[in-house]
Amino acid sequence: MKVTTSAGRTAPGPAETFTGTVFVDPVRTPDEHTAIGCAHVRFAPGARTFWHSHPKGQTLYVTDGIGYACRRGGDPVEIRPGDVVWIEPGEEHWHGATPDRFMAHVAMQQADESGTVVTWLEPVNDSDYPAAR
Repeated sequence: MKVTTSAGRTAPGPAETFTGTVFVDPVRTPDEHTAIGCAHVRFAPGARTFWHSHPKGQTLYVTDGIGYACRRGGDPVEIRPGDVVWIEPGEEHWHGATPDRFMAHVAMQQADESGTVVTWLEPVNDSDYPAAR
């Protein structure tokens, strides 16, 4: 057994991968013991990820607030506390808060053989975000 106290400090979500105000608390980074990466991510109203994909897929567990998850070519789906979202390997998607509510989730993903857990793409256009509809 290995106990790690406070895996890391809260950090702002980088502007290169998020729109709006986002905070990330790292939980686990893939290492020699496991390929699993995990973070608790908090989104202010209207904040969201850029489009992205995960080579081994991703699981989101919503802990607070109301948000959206959306796959490329699909409509955003509302997500609430206790909801679990499974994103298929390689599926391009985004997730974030609704325009008027905070949302937080635990994001879990597995690194591939090269250590990659995510491939970031372009920002989500306002026309793809439900507030603009």
